[in-house]
Amino acid sequence: MHPLRIEIDDIAALHNLHVATFKAAKGKRTRPVVIDFLSEMDDRLEKLHLDIMAERVPYGLYRSFIIHDPKQRLIHAACFEDRILHHAIMNLAEPIFEKSLVSSTFACRPGKGVHRAVFQVQKNLQRYPWFVQVDVNGYFPAIDHHYLLNILARRFKGGEFIALLSRIVESYQSSPGKGLPIGSLMSQYFANYYLDGSDRFLLNHPCVNAHVRYMDDIVWWCQDKVSAKQVFNELSDYLAEVCKLHLKPNVIINRSALGLTYCGFRISPGIIRLTKRKQRRYQLLRERSESMWAQGLTSERELQTYYDAIFAGTLPAQSQAWRKQNLQFHPTVYENGFG
Repeated sequence: MHPLRIEIDDIAALHNLHVATFKAAKGKRTRPVVIDFLSEMDDRLEKLHLDIMAERVPYGLYRSFIIHDPKQRLIHAACFEDRILHHAIMNLAEPIFEKSLVSSTFACRPGKGVHRAVFQVQKNLQRYPWFVQVDVNGYFPAIDHHYLLNILARRFKGGEFIALLSRIVESYQSSPGKGLPIGSLMSQYFANYYLDGSDRFLLNHPCVNAHVRYMDDIVWWCQDKVSAKQVFNELSDYLAEVCKLHLKPNVIINRSALGLTYCGFRISPGIIRLTKRKQRRYQLLRERSESMWAQGLTSERELQTYYDAIFAGTLPAQSQAWRKQNLQFHPTVYENGFG
């Protein structure tokens, strides 16, 4: 695929910035910073337009906080203007990223996602006898800026646009010349594209039958254990030499019949189940939404919407029996006497 040109004028166009603003504000309209921006949107977007053209963006202002999901993560949320900039870029760049990626990588892609990744893993478990499961050690902090900018320059044309991407990448460092901020829209796309070369390395390997990647969680299938180990060693060398990355030591090489845990689901050739982590999260979210309703903080319609969203998180697992049991052990607030 030849490099494709993106013009900085198209990113800074006011109609593109308007679309980007509403994408950035989705689900966040009650936040003071968003309310403040939208109250002066025309003036603020005119300033952002001028700053894009004058190469004064990104502003590089991040709000840092810690989440537990379930392991501790340090999140760096870009300021609202930079989030608009990121959406304005992706309005034009997302189709190019999409065409560049192989079909067996599932993160940050329209029509893909966790559930499709899980189904594909199960299909591969049914078809191929051995699998290898790995993930990258400290992935986002370890991403090398020089390598990332090189592969972006091979995909996109336009000096001003490449310079903008460079400023975005270099606006954050976890260590000199390395790292992307977890919580940034552009980081998700950069990080997903960063491992495209490893996807192609695996899919072109004569010993690899199939492959699935969700961000830095990688699984591939082989016909025997010897081939699986060989590919693992070669991939480890490739990632270290080319991508400046290292795999975690907890590599899993096993028979497909025994199944694996992936993206929060326990996947076997015949069934998909919720992991303990998913079960705890389901119960926590259900109890939290019911408590809010019992306190009069949400309506019954909103409670139903929350239920639908919580249930969606259990798909594609066969979880009906477990959810019924969970309801028996942890009755709804209504059954406990509220309402």
